[in-house]
Amino acid sequence: MSHAAAHSGLLPTFRDLVALTKPRVTSLVLATAVAGMVFAHGVLTVHGVTLMLLGTWMCVASANALNCFLERDTDKRMRRTRDRPLPSGRLDANLARSFGLVLGVLSLPVLALGTNLVTAILGLVALVSYVAVYTPMKTQSPAALIVGAVPGALPPLMGYAAVSGEIGARGVLLFALLFLWQLPHVIGLAAYRRDDYVAAGIRVLPAVYAADRTRRHAIFWAAVLCLTSFVPTWVGWAGFGYLAVATVLGGMFLGATLRTLRGTTLAAWGKRVFFSSLVYLPVLFASLLLDGVI
Repeated sequence: MSHAAAHSGLLPTFRDLVALTKPRVTSLVLATAVAGMVFAHGVLTVHGVTLMLLGTWMCVASANALNCFLERDTDKRMRRTRDRPLPSGRLDANLARSFGLVLGVLSLPVLALGTNLVTAILGLVALVSYVAVYTPMKTQSPAALIVGAVPGALPPLMGYAAVSGEIGARGVLLFALLFLWQLPHVIGLAAYRRDDYVAAGIRVLPAVYAADRTRRHAIFWAAVLCLTSFVPTWVGWAGFGYLAVATVLGGMFLGATLRTLRGTTLAAWGKRVFFSSLVYLPVLFASLLLDGVI
């Protein structure tokens, strides 16, 4: 093999390994970790921030890569995932598994040495619960929705713990907001892509229950989320500017779950809920941080 040919093979492999980490999802997770650090009202050195973000990225990237490895056969049956590196056959499965394991093992000492033991333990809980509990549970029970929301909501708590050295009330609030947000968000996506999930044998709510019951679940969790979003003002962590934003966002998001016009399909309803959720979370977190910090 020529030198040029070797490099032409390395670059696609590198791109496929990066794709396993799900960069868009990982970027959102890192943003929530930063929110946790800011909301902690403490001081962390540039060195500490760098290692915190690196360790968190490694932890999340590991979870995503191992998830892709474990679900490579399932992904073949879904339109939106069958072109991923593993189900398409572009990447060796053993390489993907090794990549994920190395990232996961290295992430924990980076978090422990760069921040503190509490942050590293939270990272370990997130990694293990996502890979060893949530991923296999997805084909067994719709309750995987609740289980999977736990590791997804831990990064802001990790960011908070990295600065404060503890699991404080403010960190728990961020965890609760992200936990609750994920439930209608995932229900909306699952309704929007229901046929894909059915084909893959993944037991999401819309694949198991009737449309009305699926909608009721989304409405309930969106309502609980909206009520929880008022807590920062009630306890004095944010002012009325934040409360106004939270109220408008809550009305928009809850309205998206409630709106079921005659003739509207479950997929159309799910698409509306899903995209509404993508507006809700970043605007709510930005408003909370601005109102609570400035």
